[in-house]
Amino acid sequence: MKNNNLPYKSLFKSKDFWTFLIPSFIGLFIFMAPVQYHGEVTIPVAILAKNLKYLLENYINEIVTFIISFMAVSSLIATIFKPKFLNKSPFFKNLFNPSALWLVVRIIGGALAIMTFYKIGPVEVSSDNTGGLVLKDLIPTLFSVFIFAGFLLPFLLDFGLLELFGTLLSKVMRPLFNLPGRSAIDCIASWLGDGSVGVLLTSKQYEEKFYTQKEAAIVGTTFSAVSITFSLVIASQLKVEHLFFPFYATVCLAGLVAAIIVPRLPPLSYKKDLFIDGSARKKDADLIPEGYNSFSYGLNLALIKAKSVTSFKSVFKEGAKNAIDMVFGILPIVMGIGTIALIIAEHTSFFSVLGYPFKHFLELMNLPEAEMASETIIVGFADMFIPAVMGALIQSEMTRFVIAAMSVTQLIYMSEIGALMLGSKIPVNIFELFLIFLLRTLITLPVIIGVAHIIF
Repeated sequence: MKNNNLPYKSLFKSKDFWTFLIPSFIGLFIFMAPVQYHGEVTIPVAILAKNLKYLLENYINEIVTFIISFMAVSSLIATIFKPKFLNKSPFFKNLFNPSALWLVVRIIGGALAIMTFYKIGPVEVSSDNTGGLVLKDLIPTLFSVFIFAGFLLPFLLDFGLLELFGTLLSKVMRPLFNLPGRSAIDCIASWLGDGSVGVLLTSKQYEEKFYTQKEAAIVGTTFSAVSITFSLVIASQLKVEHLFFPFYATVCLAGLVAAIIVPRLPPLSYKKDLFIDGSARKKDADLIPEGYNSFSYGLNLALIKAKSVTSFKSVFKEGAKNAIDMVFGILPIVMGIGTIALIIAEHTSFFSVLGYPFKHFLELMNLPEAEMASETIIVGFADMFIPAVMGALIQSEMTRFVIAAMSVTQLIYMSEIGALMLGSKIPVNIFELFLIFLLRTLITLPVIIGVAHIIF
C-alpha cells in the first residue's frame, strides 16, 4: 500500500514552499486568470500588452520598423565580418548570427518593413491588406506581447508550477494526446489569451528539454489555440456572433478531434521523440514512485525546481533575455514571411486554385454556396482573418458559420502562428506546416459541417 503522507516535508524548508507558491501564483494569474477588460474576457499579460501598445501608439510603428531593419543590417554585418565581441556571449552570438536561410528572411523582412513604413515601391507590398496589416496591426501587438510575456515567463516556468500541473494532468494528456501533462498549460494560456503566448511557452520548454522534438511540434501545431476574444472577432465579421456559444462549442469539438488524430499522422508521427540535444526521454519519466500520489509527487518536483532558483536576479535576467530574443529574433521573420504570404493571397489566384478541389468536397456535404466557400479554405494558411473577409459576402448563414469555425480550427496561419513557429526552435518547416494545415482542414471540416447541419 502506498504511503500517502507527504514526504517532501522532511526534505524541504518552508522557504522552499513559499518560493514555489508565491511566484507560481503570480505566473498563474498573469498567464491564465480569465478577467473582464473592456467587456472582453482576457488574461492579465494581454492587458499589459494592450496598455503598452496604447502608450506607445504614436511611436510604435517607428520602433518596430527600426528593430526589424536594424536586425537585417546587423545580422548581415555579423555574418560577414564575424566581430570577436560576439564570441564572448553565446546569447548574442545566436541572436545576431542566424543560419543562411534565416539571414535571408531577416533581410527580406527588413526591406519589406522599410518599403511599407515609407511606402516605397509597389503598392502591393505596403497596402493595408499586406505589409501594412503586418507592420501596423500585427507586429505592434506581438511586440507588446513579447515584452511582457518574455519577461514574465519565468514566473510560469522556473518555480515549479508546470512540474506540479504536469504530474497531475499526465493521466489525461498522455492517453489522449501522448503529451506531458504540462502541455495543458500551453493550451489554456492560448485559449484564454493569445496563440502566440502558447508558441512562446512551447518553444521555451523545448529549449529547456521539457518537450521532445515530437512533443514540441505537436503542442505548437495543435494546442496554440486561437483566443476566445479573436474567435468573437471572426464570428462578428461573418455575422454569426448571435450563435457564438454553438460556434465556439463546435470549434472546441473539432479542435479536440484534430488534436487526437493529426499527431498520429505524418509529418508529426514521424518526428523524433528526442530532446533538443538528441537525448531520449526516460521510459519511466511519467511514473509516480512508490510512496507518492499524483499530488505529493508533483509538489515534490515543484519544490525541487523552486529550490534550484539561486536568486531572483538570475530569474529577471533570464526574463530579459527571453524578451530580447523574441522581439529582435522573431519580429523580422514575422514581417518577412507574413507579408509574402499576404501578397500571394491578395494578388494571385494561388490559394483559390489550391482551394478549388474542396468545392466538390463541400458539395458532397450539401453546403450551400460551395464554390465561394471553397475559395476561403486554403487562403487561411496566409492569414486567419482573410477567410472571414471573403466569407462575409456569402448569403447562407450556415456557410458563414462553417467558414468562421473552420478558420479558427485551422490554427496555422503564416502571418502570425506559422511565422512564429518557423522563427522559434520548434522543429517544423514550412512544408510540414502546410501539410498539417491541410490535415487539420480535412479532419475538422466534416465535424464542423455535421454540427452546422444539426443547428441549421
